[in-house]
Amino acid sequence: MNPTAPSTKKNGRIPLVNVAALLIVTSLMGQVLGFLRTKLVNANFPATGPHSTDAYFAAFNIPDFFFYTLAAGALGVAFMPVLSDRLHKGDRKGMWELSASLLNFLALIMGLVAIVILIFARPLIHHFVAPALQGEQLDTAVAIMRWLSLNPLLFSIAGVLTSAQQTLGRFFFYALAPLFYNMCIIVAAIIFSDVAPHHGGPHQLGLVGLGIGAFVGAVLQLIVVIVGTRSLNFHWHPRILWRSGDFRQILRQLPPRSLDQGMDQLQSIVETRYAARLGSGAVTYYNNAYILSTAPILLLGTAISTAAFPRLNQRLSQGRPDLFRKDFLMVLRAMIWLTVPVVITCFFARGYLARLIYTKGNDEIARIFGYLAFAIIFRVMYTIISRWFYAQKDTKTPLFVSIFTISFNVFLVGKLAHPSSYGVEGLALAQAIVAAVEVLILMTIMLVRDRGLFDASFWGGVVRTISVSGFSLVAGFIMISLYPLGLHDRGILTLGTKLLLIAGVIGAVHLGMSALFGLEEVKPFIYRAKKLILKPIKVDF
Repeated sequence: MNPTAPSTKKNGRIPLVNVAALLIVTSLMGQVLGFLRTKLVNANFPATGPHSTDAYFAAFNIPDFFFYTLAAGALGVAFMPVLSDRLHKGDRKGMWELSASLLNFLALIMGLVAIVILIFARPLIHHFVAPALQGEQLDTAVAIMRWLSLNPLLFSIAGVLTSAQQTLGRFFFYALAPLFYNMCIIVAAIIFSDVAPHHGGPHQLGLVGLGIGAFVGAVLQLIVVIVGTRSLNFHWHPRILWRSGDFRQILRQLPPRSLDQGMDQLQSIVETRYAARLGSGAVTYYNNAYILSTAPILLLGTAISTAAFPRLNQRLSQGRPDLFRKDFLMVLRAMIWLTVPVVITCFFARGYLARLIYTKGNDEIARIFGYLAFAIIFRVMYTIISRWFYAQKDTKTPLFVSIFTISFNVFLVGKLAHPSSYGVEGLALAQAIVAAVEVLILMTIMLVRDRGLFDASFWGGVVRTISVSGFSLVAGFIMISLYPLGLHDRGILTLGTKLLLIAGVIGAVHLGMSALFGLEEVKPFIYRAKKLILKPIKVDF
């Protein structure tokens, strides 16, 4: 990615490629911490039986549902384009007043949500999330969810502040804050592992301790975000600007985006219900595989599209749809090119990754992840394609498409996710099919609205990337044949070494063949490699 905006230095903004690099690095750190968090949870708590981690994974569904449904829609796509317009007009004071109003509005809603979760935690889990959980498992899930009740409020406040920071070109604290959340759960997994089942009380304090860690992590995450706001002259005021046209515009755009996010969370709840019916441990196995699949989506999709979104908003605020189109296509092509070798690596090395995240090794996780790997490329593409609509203040189209695709997903899950069919693997197969359908529908709508959007240059680059992927597939097959997963392969050193060899060869082939095919995306890598290798070293005599 190589931004071409001439105003980058003039307005003091960090170049897009540097922002993307920052977010990718911090996202990678977050994924490593998230991987370690899940690994420690798996290692210290059982996946099956009355004290299984099914309760831990089930407890997050309702708090996440409320946050993504009621708040997350406003924290970026429905909020940042309006802030960008204010900033372009030089009205920074008005931008902060709008931010404070939205913060107050969401704080009121999420305060009520916290009360609902605290009071109705048991019926919410028992009737909506995981009816199969009974007895001590249900008690544990309820206790964890009550500790998580304030997290939607804390995340919402942090989200408003980081959205404003991103609009101003500040990404450091937005990127740093989530690391504290994972670190707190990791510490909790270590501390409370000593009070797991046989030492715990009736609510299994060990697993409940993970909920305590998640709450402390959310508090620390908010503190970090507030620190990042101190130098930006933000002054909170206890008012909601109901009469503001911009605030009303945000409120109009919020419901479609919120419903879109809510549909995704509803899908997660449906998947948890189906998994819980498939036997003890199924919820844990599916969540482990899903965590593995979300890592590259967050790393390449969310990180890069988050870095690009303020730029896309800026282009439209400047009245430059030509530059908006150019930047969008540049980012989309780069994301496809970066994701292809990752998907190939995930598919061939799924057994290694499953055994890394689940210490005892589990073939079920590997099989589930094998299906989810095919969804990765489309989920990554969706992160930037959806922002094409959001930058144009269109939150309704992605919602309508989501309603259709999620309904389709529920239908597929009903057909595929039962013991006589694919079992828990059917959940993953349905995800892969729906991810592809959703992207294809959105791209069709984009072409109808802008027939010249996907030009010959874009399609030529995509075709060459697909051609390159053929060589990468051959490389992956050869490497997995040379370094198969042994029955007794254990530990980060053994598994990590083989995994790095497989990923390294696939990546090297992808780079080399991309250069041979003349792909634009490989040029920055070649330039930086030449600069690093050929740069003269100063020697003082």
